[in-house]
Amino acid sequence: MDKVVRLLLAQDLPEKPGEIMQDTAENIIQELISLSMLQEHYIKGYSEIQGSRFYEKSYLVKVDEQDFISKAANSPVHSFIKNNGHSTPSNIKSLLLRSLFASSRNSDDHFGAFSQVCLQTICGLQFILVCDLHGAVENLPDEVGDLVHLKYLRLSSLFIRKLPRIVANLQKLQTLDVNCSILFQLPVEIMNIKQLRHLLLRDIRGYSICSGAGIASELSSLTQLRQLDVHDVSEDHADELFASIIKLENLVSLSLNAEQASSGTLLPELDSFSPPPPHLQELFIRGGLVEIPSWLLSIANLNTLELCHSNLQENPSSVLQFLPKLKHLVLWYAYSAKLIGADFCEAGGFPELGTLTIASSELVEWTEIGLQYISTIQGLFFTHLHGDLERRLNGQENYKNKHISKFSRRKPIS
Repeated sequence: MDKVVRLLLAQDLPEKPGEIMQDTAENIIQELISLSMLQEHYIKGYSEIQGSRFYEKSYLVKVDEQDFISKAANSPVHSFIKNNGHSTPSNIKSLLLRSLFASSRNSDDHFGAFSQVCLQTICGLQFILVCDLHGAVENLPDEVGDLVHLKYLRLSSLFIRKLPRIVANLQKLQTLDVNCSILFQLPVEIMNIKQLRHLLLRDIRGYSICSGAGIASELSSLTQLRQLDVHDVSEDHADELFASIIKLENLVSLSLNAEQASSGTLLPELDSFSPPPPHLQELFIRGGLVEIPSWLLSIANLNTLELCHSNLQENPSSVLQFLPKLKHLVLWYAYSAKLIGADFCEAGGFPELGTLTIASSELVEWTEIGLQYISTIQGLFFTHLHGDLERRLNGQENYKNKHISKFSRRKPIS
């Protein structure tokens, strides 16, 4: 969902006084979902948006019937280029191109390097709003600074070590998304991009929001921040970090990750993280917990919750079922249980739950009685199952999921 929102924001949505444009974009997407023109899937707590196959076929029929290609000759174009630009149309510079998605994946399904000719061609598209490059790029040409209308730039590459300072010329840039393992330097000039809303640095060695001295306390100055993902949370800076996050009143999505969370490393005591930001809707807690934080039920608008490698000794649903707006719950090695039964949910519990994901290699028995009171559930997803339970759900106990529209189980553990 987040990526689709960022792409939509880059398309010059009409702005109305008093409206937050990100909320407007999200509302548009939700309306398209309600009309079944888009489909939303939750995978381990994350929303993925896909086009409806029915509508895709309908669009193709309309394109043929109404001679769409010739009529749209002078209309804005969104283009996808693959195989390192070899599929680039010869007239690309004459098109009114608004979005470009380019991949250097070649015919044998490997990623090569973008040629300088291809990059120079891309940098010549002066009116482009969205540029998404997926493939090997060693150096961005300085001409990238000529893309002064660019609002969204995504670079997914193995070889970029630093970004050119000329990137600061992109004064309309809203999203800079860099996915590269060897990037070691960002130009300080990007701080001068006044419209930058989303700075995403992923798979970058050595980058952690809490690793530098004083960074945790400085977070509180980001008063308009809506989404925050913090890694390597430890006792060393927990009090300072939590005190800063509490002040982020516009925060909508928060992820707290312990160092080596998948190993069950304990997160610091979370009771001091109170009261949490008032508008929080998504919460991802990854790392060991002694107990469910006492403040969790105070998050009235929480609709997505992931507890990952929590290793709780008690069933967290005894508390979580009272979250009034919770729609998506992920329990990923959240607690050690061999049975999920009637105590999972009482009458009236989980009033809006739509999807439930459970990952557990210890779970060997579950009964549909545990979900009998959850009338809203549409998707139940089991993963990392014990082999015995996997075989039964594939066989004689398959009837237990017949009332659920989406049911899946994968990766059995013998």
